[in-house]
Amino acid sequence: MDGPIRGSVASPLAGLFPKPRIGVSLLFLMNGFMIGSWAPKIPEFATRLALTEGQLGLMILTFGIGSLVMMPLGGAQIARHGSMLVAKVLAICLVPTLLFVSLAGNAWLGAASMFLFGGFAGAMDVAMNANAVEVEKSMRRSIMSSCHAFWSLGGLIGAGIGGFVIAHAGVMTHAFLLTALAAAMLAIAWPMVLKDQPHPDEDKPKAKLPMTPLPWLIGIVALFCMVPEGSILDWGALYLRKELGASVTLSGFAYAAFSLTMAIMRFAGDLLRDRLGAVRTMRISAVLAIIGMTMAGLAPNAATVIIGFAIAGIGISNMVPIAFSAAGNMPGLAPGVGISVATFLGYSGMLFAPSLIGFVAEHTGFAVVFLALPVLFIVVLILSNLARHADSIK
Repeated sequence: MDGPIRGSVASPLAGLFPKPRIGVSLLFLMNGFMIGSWAPKIPEFATRLALTEGQLGLMILTFGIGSLVMMPLGGAQIARHGSMLVAKVLAICLVPTLLFVSLAGNAWLGAASMFLFGGFAGAMDVAMNANAVEVEKSMRRSIMSSCHAFWSLGGLIGAGIGGFVIAHAGVMTHAFLLTALAAAMLAIAWPMVLKDQPHPDEDKPKAKLPMTPLPWLIGIVALFCMVPEGSILDWGALYLRKELGASVTLSGFAYAAFSLTMAIMRFAGDLLRDRLGAVRTMRISAVLAIIGMTMAGLAPNAATVIIGFAIAGIGISNMVPIAFSAAGNMPGLAPGVGISVATFLGYSGMLFAPSLIGFVAEHTGFAVVFLALPVLFIVVLILSNLARHADSIK
């Protein structure tokens, strides 16, 4: 029994980080990097196409429509072909989309490129989450928080370097650089992604919505956790730039600070959840998110907003992974069905709510919007007991 362990550090590391876990983590990293790279491009995108906040909101809505159109299609293909093949194909399609966004010369091309960007990013998200569930089952341990940590780390890298590269090298150099980096991440991940079996039996249930309230309530938790995340992604940089006079580089740190604390806390999330339990972790996280978002809304300067977003990142970090784990482990319901409901509702909040926020902010300003978002976390506190389902991995 002690033969493989004696004198070897590689064996326990290989047990904790087998190739399938590394592969799916790199998919999360690449997807998050693409999303994070969009954040510092937003002010330039709006200026290039002469968009008002309301019109930019419509562009973001197009991103959301693309994602929600493609997500169920991706789910059906996962049932037919398995998550590995679907995730790889969608990742290939996602790689050049921000290059298309950067090349768009008018509003129609901008909307088309945003639709493709949102569609492939959202559908890939479903596929890689499904693959992470399969890896969890094969390892018999929770890895969802750490996978989402890699997504946040990707967002941090994309947002953190994006503003600097755009300011010093230009929009197109940034676009080509991020496309090359995303392709490199996918190439490294490619041979390591877990090959899972198709689930044709889940194809029919997907067309039939669950009648019990439990998955929908957990979906609402995911929804209310992801609305503020999408708001910081899409409007954080513009809030700092337009209302607080921040530079292009500094405004890029809005989402970068949020992603940094998200990544750090998600890497610790599985251990925290094991020690505190999912319900207690969810409640503590919600309180921190309320504090951070309130601070950002009341902030007198850009530095305070960035600190507020960082605190909000600590709070929001493990709320979404807990909600997704709870959705995949509900009694009496196929994991694919629960995850589909939580993913659809959660990402509809992240993708559609920011477009509505654009219209509201045009009349009220972004400070008022960020000050109102903590109300959503109060609802999460009320529903936090549902997180107990995340404590059991099938």
